[in-house]
Amino acid sequence: MLKYSVNVLTFNRIQGTSGVELSAGLHWYLKHWCRTHISWEKTGGLQLSSLPKVGSLPHVPSAGILVQRPVPLSYYQNAVTSSYSYAWWSWERWEKEIDWMVLQGVNLPLAFNGQEAIWQKVFERYNISHRDLDDFFGGPAFLSWSRMGNLHGWGGPLPQSWLDDQLVLQKKILARMYSFGMTPVLPAFSGNVPSALKSKFPLAKITHLGNWFTVHSDPRWCCTYLLDATDPLFIEIGKAFMEQQLKEYGRRSHIYNCDTFDENTPPVDDPKYISSLGSAIYKGMQSGDDDAIWLMQGWLFSYDSFWKPPQMKALLHSVPIGRMVVLDLFAEVKPIWITSKQFYGVPYIWKQLILIFCRCMLHNFAGNIEMYGILDAIALGPIEARTSENSTMVGVGMSMEGIEQNPVVYDLMSEMAFRHKPVDVKIWVDLYATRRYGRSVPALQDAWQILYHTLYNCTDGAYDKNRDVIVAFPDVDPSVILIPEIFQVRKHVHFSRQLSEREPLKETSNSYDQPHLWYSTADIIPALVLFLENGYDVSDSQTFRYDLVDLTRQALAKYANKVFLKIIEGYQLSNLKQVTIYSQHFLELVKDLDMLLSCHDGFLLGPWLESAKRLARDPGQGNR
Repeated sequence: MLKYSVNVLTFNRIQGTSGVELSAGLHWYLKHWCRTHISWEKTGGLQLSSLPKVGSLPHVPSAGILVQRPVPLSYYQNAVTSSYSYAWWSWERWEKEIDWMVLQGVNLPLAFNGQEAIWQKVFERYNISHRDLDDFFGGPAFLSWSRMGNLHGWGGPLPQSWLDDQLVLQKKILARMYSFGMTPVLPAFSGNVPSALKSKFPLAKITHLGNWFTVHSDPRWCCTYLLDATDPLFIEIGKAFMEQQLKEYGRRSHIYNCDTFDENTPPVDDPKYISSLGSAIYKGMQSGDDDAIWLMQGWLFSYDSFWKPPQMKALLHSVPIGRMVVLDLFAEVKPIWITSKQFYGVPYIWKQLILIFCRCMLHNFAGNIEMYGILDAIALGPIEARTSENSTMVGVGMSMEGIEQNPVVYDLMSEMAFRHKPVDVKIWVDLYATRRYGRSVPALQDAWQILYHTLYNCTDGAYDKNRDVIVAFPDVDPSVILIPEIFQVRKHVHFSRQLSEREPLKETSNSYDQPHLWYSTADIIPALVLFLENGYDVSDSQTFRYDLVDLTRQALAKYANKVFLKIIEGYQLSNLKQVTIYSQHFLELVKDLDMLLSCHDGFLLGPWLESAKRLARDPGQGNR
């Protein structure tokens, strides 16, 4: 609960039940009364120019303002965010991120750092050496998929110094999270084991899994090993891991993430077997913590057709009600809570790709930096889920795969943790433009209304991954990128029409690799013109500069698709002149985009590389 009270004149007092609530209260006041804006540094950072001088702060009513959460939990992160965004973060960067979390009201964040050092100590008990684990752990930027049992060894091995440093970093992260009153979500044993365990325990039920999108299906990296949850060794290892975490961290938060079947299909579809798996997984947690709650990403139910109602219900009911929380991971596009009868009574969180049911916003696949969002769904979806009949929703969340992009989406989504009624997005967007740039510029508000109705109004239900030609591999087969109908070639077909028309993409096997267009590219040009012609008054604003670069990048990338289609058209028609002209034009666009993106740190590769180098203990590590 957040409560604001203020005396007369300049003194403002914020009251709350925890450090998170106090911080979120401060942010609410700065945001809605002082018209400031807080974003990630890469997306423009802080906009505090509209903050009045001390002595002139806006007064709230003398009776105060009560801002109370409609649901208790506000979740943050995805199991893969640690690789897409956090891989090379220092404590300094983590400290800033935790501060950002509490200002947004986040009280249930994932805390996955340092677990490899703990796994070393656990597997030592089973006579598995550190060297045996060299091909088990992936490299820092691939650890997420190593942890989930999708691949092993890729990007490794990890130096011991890195493992030790990450454990030290994790302890700092947890200490700061706890100091704010957060409940960090720690990892639990999912059954993913090193190959060496099979040789040490030949009678154990260990399955050699199939390939998961691994490079060339190379056995050095693909086909991991999964210990069956019904094997007695599963609970034993699960307990050992829980005990080692407690020994290292000194306290428990009682909520643990475990995704045994994340993009890995169970070997048997018998509901009784599925139920026994879920029960054993939970017992592994409970054996080390009597008060354990299993937090599970609901992505598997959306991703894999294996999970039909009997299998889904069997897994969800394998744990006592109230002891499992499900993240409805892609709820802003494909909410599972509707088709699963509120997760069959299990609590959940609404997430925009956000236990009991927690509704989440996924939003960002694979660290995609395309401008994309569904603002109307964010402003309404959590309210609909919470007020629906027999709702078991206990929270909202943000479960993007990569951060530091599309700040407007996260600004609105974090606010929904405190909203009891739907937000009027048109009004909200006008105020967003004012807060974002520190002053009201009507033309920029008009531009943002255009963006709201185009870029941030994706309603076609397609997964959003940036497949624009200009970011694809140079040797990619055009038939993979382009809409298949293009290659049913007739002599005078208009190729450019395929990408310029606003036709919803269907969820088919062919659509995944095609450029995703959910709006008319011509519609956003007026918005870009408004930015270019009316940005002088805010040109010193880092938030404006970021948005200008991002919008220009978006427009040029979509335009490049059309140029590419003209190249293909010329090739199909044996028109060498057309191929030459448009090929040169395309290459010039590549140079233009490169120059454009070099204008803002938020789009550069260099900072990522430098942050990796700074974590190196010696030149050898820094040059890897």
